[in-house]
Amino acid sequence: MLVSTLTYNSQRLRLLPQAAVLLAMMLLSCAVDAAPVRTGLEQLVQDDFAVLRGKRVGLITNPTGVDRELRSSIDILAKAPGVKLIALFGPEHGLRGDHAAGDKVQDAIDGPTGLPIYSLYGQQRKPTPQMLANVDALVFDIQDIGVRSYTFLATLGLVMEAAAEQDKEVIVLDRPNPLGGLRVEGPLLEDARAASFVAPYPVPYVHGLTLGELARMINGERWLAGGIRAKLTVVPMKGWRRTMRFVDTKLPWVPTSPHLPQAHVAPLYAATGIIGELDPNLIGVGYTLPFEVVAAPEVNAEKLAAAVSALGIAGLKVRPIYFKPYYMGGAGRLYGGVQLYVDELPAGELTLLQFRVLSEMIRLHPQTNPFTHNPSRFDMFDKVVGGPSLRAAFAKRWSAADIEPLWQTPAHFQERARRYHLYR
Repeated sequence: MLVSTLTYNSQRLRLLPQAAVLLAMMLLSCAVDAAPVRTGLEQLVQDDFAVLRGKRVGLITNPTGVDRELRSSIDILAKAPGVKLIALFGPEHGLRGDHAAGDKVQDAIDGPTGLPIYSLYGQQRKPTPQMLANVDALVFDIQDIGVRSYTFLATLGLVMEAAAEQDKEVIVLDRPNPLGGLRVEGPLLEDARAASFVAPYPVPYVHGLTLGELARMINGERWLAGGIRAKLTVVPMKGWRRTMRFVDTKLPWVPTSPHLPQAHVAPLYAATGIIGELDPNLIGVGYTLPFEVVAAPEVNAEKLAAAVSALGIAGLKVRPIYFKPYYMGGAGRLYGGVQLYVDELPAGELTLLQFRVLSEMIRLHPQTNPFTHNPSRFDMFDKVVGGPSLRAAFAKRWSAADIEPLWQTPAHFQERARRYHLYR
């Protein structure tokens, strides 16, 4: 009995070092996973505003420019030691986020700070020499959503261009790409003539880059007018990895625009936003689920849900839904369709999803075809997708299969983009 007890205890003691090592590894792994992502704004504060000290600063931001305690970059820079914040610039939706999509925004005076607000989505979309006359550096702090048609990318480029022309610095405070840094979907622009404010540069529709990385690429590829380059500094995040979705960052989500109230809507914008250019109600704008549905009047929701489920798209879940939009053209009418759940949708399928669902809806209910109802919206649709070829291909049979060959990302883009990556 004594011998067996001693044997057992000696074996247990020999296992203790191994168990301790395993426990330490587990705790270290948890600590790494739990480490918060620090945005460029938070890194700027951590570095005691070193890149801005002694400079007169113009800040381009909106409500998303906050730290994890929801303190605005406006308030942070206004109180920063050695930094003189002298002007504010607002993108689409305005500095304080109080304007709807497409609304023209006027210059104003900011109530809380008394500083001038120059609108970059009104009479001017590019800062003028007069706006920049007394500025040494322009700081850009806006949360993007990882999709080419979101206008913050165009605003960033025009800010860089104006700064380069006036010999001013541009400092981008980087933030996460909510779609992650690995998902890349869609073609480049058909040609340079297809460039617009919703497709300003030859990047895929879902580009897989942060705005800081895009700023580096714009500069490095000489995409600014005349091939000029800005004096660019990117303050990178700490702790962000390309595999991360926004929920993984543990950062608070602030609506990037009125119809993106929660972080989970960002991938749904990519999944439905293109066809929404034809009719916003079609994708739930005007109801409580913007970008989360595909629906139309006179649609049998149960039949459409069954047809979409039968496509067998891995990672996609749908449910039938009926609703009445509260505003826009279909207000008060009964809509039927599907609500989309895309959390596990594989790369390559997110942006094509809207055309797969729309194909089934047109097959079951031809009268719902938004392409036959809204020809006045074709120009904006073509701008968003980068040219007219996709619309022409889809119109042949109203089949998503006909546009798949046109919706591929050239391999050379990925190769070029890696040169500008800041994160693994």
